[in-house]
Amino acid sequence: MSRCSLHHMVANGSFKQENLEAILRIAETYNYAPIKAALIFGFLVRRDYSNFLKSKGFPFINIREEEFDEEYIGQCDIQHLNSFLYFPLRKEADGALLVAAADPFDEKLEKSLIVKFRCNIRLVAASDLDITWLAHKTRGEFYVKEAVFSLMRKDPSSSGLVTFTDAQLISIFGAIGLVFVVMTFYLIPTAIILNLLASFFFLFAISFKLYLSLKGSMSELHEVVTKADTKKVENKTLPVYTILLPVYKEDKLIRKLIWNLRSLDYPKDKLDVKLLIEEDDDKTLNAVRELDFPANFEVIVVPFHMPKTKPKACNYGLHFSRGEYLTIYDAEDVPDSDQLKKVVILFRRLPEDFVCIQGALNYFNKNENFLTKMFTLEYSYWFDYMLPGLETLDVPIPLGGTSNHFKLDRLIELGAWDPFNVTEDADLGVRVYSKNYKIGVVNSSTFEEANNEPFNWIRQRSRWIKGYMQTYLVHMRNPAKLIRKIGWGGFFGFNFFIGGTAFTFLLYPILLSFFILYIIFKFQFVNKLFTDWILYISIFNFIAGNVLMIFVNMIAVFKRRYYELILYSAMNPVYWLMHSIAAYKGLWQLITKPFYWEKTNHGLTKLTSTGVKHHDTVQTQEEVEAA
Repeated sequence: MSRCSLHHMVANGSFKQENLEAILRIAETYNYAPIKAALIFGFLVRRDYSNFLKSKGFPFINIREEEFDEEYIGQCDIQHLNSFLYFPLRKEADGALLVAAADPFDEKLEKSLIVKFRCNIRLVAASDLDITWLAHKTRGEFYVKEAVFSLMRKDPSSSGLVTFTDAQLISIFGAIGLVFVVMTFYLIPTAIILNLLASFFFLFAISFKLYLSLKGSMSELHEVVTKADTKKVENKTLPVYTILLPVYKEDKLIRKLIWNLRSLDYPKDKLDVKLLIEEDDDKTLNAVRELDFPANFEVIVVPFHMPKTKPKACNYGLHFSRGEYLTIYDAEDVPDSDQLKKVVILFRRLPEDFVCIQGALNYFNKNENFLTKMFTLEYSYWFDYMLPGLETLDVPIPLGGTSNHFKLDRLIELGAWDPFNVTEDADLGVRVYSKNYKIGVVNSSTFEEANNEPFNWIRQRSRWIKGYMQTYLVHMRNPAKLIRKIGWGGFFGFNFFIGGTAFTFLLYPILLSFFILYIIFKFQFVNKLFTDWILYISIFNFIAGNVLMIFVNMIAVFKRRYYELILYSAMNPVYWLMHSIAAYKGLWQLITKPFYWEKTNHGLTKLTSTGVKHHDTVQTQEEVEAA
């Protein structure tokens, strides 16, 4: 049997034989080098391994500063470099090829490289993270271009690369020009029509949200998958499950992220966890390097390519994913421990045309301040009521940013995420339905960190609303075609839920201004422009819309028993005004820099998530296994 570093570690008593046997089984299953299986499935701490190699006369070299011959790296496939953790550098004076390897004792790797390069091989030790970084930087060009341009090539009508088509620009400016021309000759009648259309649209859009919430509330009467169901599942029957973790400059959250994932009730050897780190994000890479406990994930370095967005990183990660199912979690996410099992059970129950299942999102720091309370109310009615309501009506569901679980082969068939859309999840939800597939909703939650700082919240909301505008523009390029794909019901739901959400936020301050000018300041020009009955209708629609939205917020507290938040429902008009600020910022960015991904800062809360343990001390192997 070919020997590797782990055999030497067992021989000197620093590693357990039973762990080695488990690692070799995993390595054979995934076609990985044993050292890779040991590091990414949580059997070995990088620091301990580095110290062992040093004791054996193999100190790590910094290959990121080493010269290498492109002739040899050009003969290597990135998948092979990624799986066996080696990187050819250059020929030495004696004719031997110097190869950096995560395991300089790996006899099997050495023999295979001798055959591959037809020369003697001299292995030197290097960090697996540095090998990964250099391999993806030098050999990842094809995959990163696929991540950016694949959807545009396969289905150009679904790509957000073009923000406004010529037809849309003609329609928009033509409509604006027509309004100005008509107002020149018929000012008052035109103003009346526009006022009534805006106020009725506002009321109807909110009434539709209320209707969705009431439909979704029926899902409270039963659990889709019970805890008893998950206990019956045998681990050996579970498939490999890929988890994508796209991060950017989240070095402060890496420890918390890994501990959160350790709580998942799923076989460790069947978790294919990919930590997606951008090429220029050395802070996060070094945070991984300094982890002092075993961690169950693989680092994938995303080579630089514009646009620098989360969906591009996820698309890149797909090329290295091995699971039957796939989900995404953000750095601060705390999913229910049985979420993956519930999804597997639900997928097995549902018809084949269900290709995605959305989990509910909520917040663990809901009571931190006014903003986190309002954010919690919003997510509660959105994920607990409206999305189940959309599922009941069989209309497109705009997916949440995380905890959406896919059949991996169907996700690839759909073209994955649009790297040019900054709310890629909502866009993908519409494309799922346009391809005659379905989305389900599972009774499982993932808890996130609610934004507790206004300017940070504006950054997140403006990107989200801008993405909704992008999604609306993309799928409304050909309305007749969209109707044929998703039907009249889907078309109606899409317009009032995707388009209506963004438009309502843009409309809100205009209607509020009329309300203030007429009711409070009693400006005379308002009376000259509109007769009393027009103003009464507009004000009624505005007030009724706000009352209905307050009612929707009040409903939101019951499913999760957040009764302490119910009085904050009355503050929704203020919260919506903040959304309007974000909406106009998003509209401006849609015009000036549509693909710009405005990063949201995480880790600002002073509260910790329930059930997450934070360990700042080094743990022994026995403590880790007990955990």
